[in-house]
Amino acid sequence: MAFNRMESATYLASLLAKSFSRALHERGQKLGFAPGQFPILLELWAEEGLTQKQLLDRLDIEQATMANTLSRMERDGLIVRRKHPQDKRSQQIYLTEKAKEMEAAAKEAALAADQSLLAGLRNFERELMLEYMRMALASVARGDGRV
Repeated sequence: MAFNRMESATYLASLLAKSFSRALHERGQKLGFAPGQFPILLELWAEEGLTQKQLLDRLDIEQATMANTLSRMERDGLIVRRKHPQDKRSQQIYLTEKAKEMEAAAKEAALAADQSLLAGLRNFERELMLEYMRMALASVARGDGRV
């Protein structure tokens, strides 16, 4: 059986992820964040004071990528790091007022990017697609679908 990229879930998912990233980049740039920062912002909007290790565990990002992204976020005035009160070797990460104030607009930008990519689908098709994507991710998390 020959490989057909348009029949490959991984290839299509990659194209969709790139399209989402581009759409979010266009919207996020106006607000002051990059697509790679968005997952970190989401975690910190839900719970501030996380350590880099906690973010790594939650987001499945490479250590070097996380360190570089956090440095850029700090440079851009989105986060501040403070010494951990119990563990002097680690730091807790907090949002700045700038990042807190952009939460609603950033989430709206992500929703708009999402909707623009799925604009051609009817509601039930969109729901089915999302459900199938969640099922595939659950399969990978269980170890049924090896990565």
